[in-house]
Amino acid sequence: MTGNKYDSHIIVAACFMIQAVGVGTFVTYGVFFNSLLEEFQWSRASLSGASSLAFILSGIFAIIIGKLNDIHGPRKLMSIASLLLGTGVILMSRLTELWQLFVFYGIIFGVGLGAIDVIALTTTARWFTRSRGFMTGIVKVGTGAGQFLIPFMASVLIASHGWRQAYVIIGISVTLILFGVAQLLRRDPESCNSMKGTIRNSQIQPSSLHDNSLSAEGAIHTIQFWILCGISVLTVFCLLTILVHIVPHASDLGLSARKAAGVLSTIGAVSMIGRFSAGVAIDRLGSKQIMVICFFILISGLLWLQIADNLWMLYLFAAVYGLAHGGFFTAISPIVAEVFGIGSHGAIFGIVVFSGTAGGAVGPLVAGRLFDMTGSYGTTFQLITILSTISLALIVFLKPINAPIKEVQPH
Repeated sequence: MTGNKYDSHIIVAACFMIQAVGVGTFVTYGVFFNSLLEEFQWSRASLSGASSLAFILSGIFAIIIGKLNDIHGPRKLMSIASLLLGTGVILMSRLTELWQLFVFYGIIFGVGLGAIDVIALTTTARWFTRSRGFMTGIVKVGTGAGQFLIPFMASVLIASHGWRQAYVIIGISVTLILFGVAQLLRRDPESCNSMKGTIRNSQIQPSSLHDNSLSAEGAIHTIQFWILCGISVLTVFCLLTILVHIVPHASDLGLSARKAAGVLSTIGAVSMIGRFSAGVAIDRLGSKQIMVICFFILISGLLWLQIADNLWMLYLFAAVYGLAHGGFFTAISPIVAEVFGIGSHGAIFGIVVFSGTAGGAVGPLVAGRLFDMTGSYGTTFQLITILSTISLALIVFLKPINAPIKEVQPH
């Protein structure tokens, strides 16, 4: 805030940091995976289960946080979430028993994680209209930056200080950064007006904030809503399976720990290009068209992964997959805003996020179980290729964004 003016660029920067730190910290679980496996000799299914629990709880609490965010705004909610995220990570350094893994990471960290997407993306959607896709793309570039930098930093910290001390350093950093960023958040330009400020660089008219918006209750009775939820379930099942298991898979192929972590960092780096490009294209082509393109790229990458058996092939997969990954997560929030308006964006987007987390929670767990049964990820990669193809088929039935919303008559 400068005097009585609140610059919308502050909102974009704050949401960028929330995505970078929150999502980046979550995906580092794959980097710690082998350290935990070696020290405790727990099964891959058990280790995957903690990540799945964190992800499903983040989805459940995304619904709650989304509704609260619509009413109370993001600052206090993000402050609480920062404490939960940091505490969960720090407690991981004290891990000795399997049940602690599920409590520290699955529950404490998972509840905090529920705020990351809903607060950052709903706040962005509320602040921008004409360039919503572009600004969402910039915010989602933060996710890619976090996925690139934080896993790499984690691998360096593990190598130099051990995995326990690495968790302490990351946990303290997460708490301090996110709590500070939370203090910069405002719900929307209207909330700044209510504080007798004026809006600078905001591209939204306060009087139009709730125009043509559908309530969460009304959205649930539309065909579009269930198509989006179905796409989200299947797609995030595939995406989270890759994020959790690509580092162990690379290690199984003989890559060193740092090179294996580099595959994950490459995904994050390239996804920044995908997120930014998707954000620019969404304002011109619409979110549905961008998602269709992303699914074609994703399926191509997954087919390549099934024959990739050395370093350069895995890094090429990471580059192709990163484009699709970034584009999908950039498009989902603008689609919700375009179809249903932004009056209840937090609540509706929270439910769509929950749908994705349900799939994302099951995916890594299924992959871990299949590996324990077969000794490889071959069956898993075939499964997620099929599910991605089904998602592509589903999006064909998603009505044009500007079509009248047809409600499903409740039974």
